[in-house]
Amino acid sequence: MSDILVQLWNKGILQLGIWETVYMTFISAAFAYLFGLPLGIILSITDKDGICPVAWVNKILGVIVNVFRSIPFVILMVAMLPAAKFIVGTSLGNKAMIVTLVIAAVPYVARMAESSIKEVDRGVIEAAQAMGTPSFKIIYKVLIPEAKPSLIVGAVISLVTILGYSAMAATIGGGGLGMIAITYGYQRFNNDVIWICVLLTVIIVQLIQELGMFIARKTDKRINK
Repeated sequence: MSDILVQLWNKGILQLGIWETVYMTFISAAFAYLFGLPLGIILSITDKDGICPVAWVNKILGVIVNVFRSIPFVILMVAMLPAAKFIVGTSLGNKAMIVTLVIAAVPYVARMAESSIKEVDRGVIEAAQAMGTPSFKIIYKVLIPEAKPSLIVGAVISLVTILGYSAMAATIGGGGLGMIAITYGYQRFNNDVIWICVLLTVIIVQLIQELGMFIARKTDKRINK
């Protein structure tokens, strides 16, 4: 291990980078799902094959989601800095990064949730409708429980995507492993630091992947029958 890596570890910089990466990812994902999941449900139920088809609502929301999804994250991050400053009072650092991560992730989460909801067996939905179940009750009693395994898999994919985005935090003065890789690795021509940050990121991704897929399998009734 090179001297710079030993110094980074002894000073707690690597440990802090790991922590900042993890908490930025999970906090951003939590807020992204707070807004993205309801948006995805609305997109699903207002579609022409949904339980409450409303073409104009679906069209408007679909266009908004597609516009934000089509913007590369680096450009969106810079464009949303004024919004970050308005919301958290600063356009620099981890707080600003979390805001931009949430804004970037919400459309992605919405499409993932929409896809998961649409996978629910149509027969189950029709059975609930035949019994006179109100639409709102179908959403939280049928659609969400039936789509749970798929939603969890989508959450895993979203977390990994957000983790990748968080590596760009250094460009707006944020922390995390991305900052360490750029500041102590790339700018100082030290490849050891870059590769250790890559390795640590891969480990975090694998932990998220394994835990998420374990939970998804446990909640899948088709497997646990």
